[in-house]
Amino acid sequence: MGLSGRNGREAQRKAAMAVLAHSGAGDIAGHLAAIAVPAHENLREPENGLVMLRGRIGGDGAPFNLGEATVSRAAVRLATGEIGFGYVLGRDRQKAQMIALCDAMVQSTELSGEVETRVIAPLREAMIADRSRKAAEAAATRVDFYTMVRGEG
Repeated sequence: MGLSGRNGREAQRKAAMAVLAHSGAGDIAGHLAAIAVPAHENLREPENGLVMLRGRIGGDGAPFNLGEATVSRAAVRLATGEIGFGYVLGRDRQKAQMIALCDAMVQSTELSGEVETRVIAPLREAMIADRSRKAAEAAATRVDFYTMVRGEG
């Protein structure tokens, strides 16, 4: 696979992960149920843990430890060898597992088309519709302020 092919695959994988991360676990499970999930094994059982959040004052100050956040993670290997990883903020191990499975399937040449059309695309459409609805609700409450200049004399 050439350099442009690899970059295209990485971009597709990155876009799929962004959609999956912003989707609900029930939505992902519903769409995954519509396809034949391939044989796979857990490389890393879904587990919960903590990550340290780092911050900076003003964007250019010295970094400091802001606090910890709970995350769930999982790793899956398909029978064909593709390995997928799933990380989720919060304590949703099932969602992390489903994201890892989708990640592995997106990397598979045989499965990537089906997972894109039957799982990722519907989730992306729902995410875009939800964002549009929220933007419309916010726009309905928008108030335009203006100042009239008073003429002198």
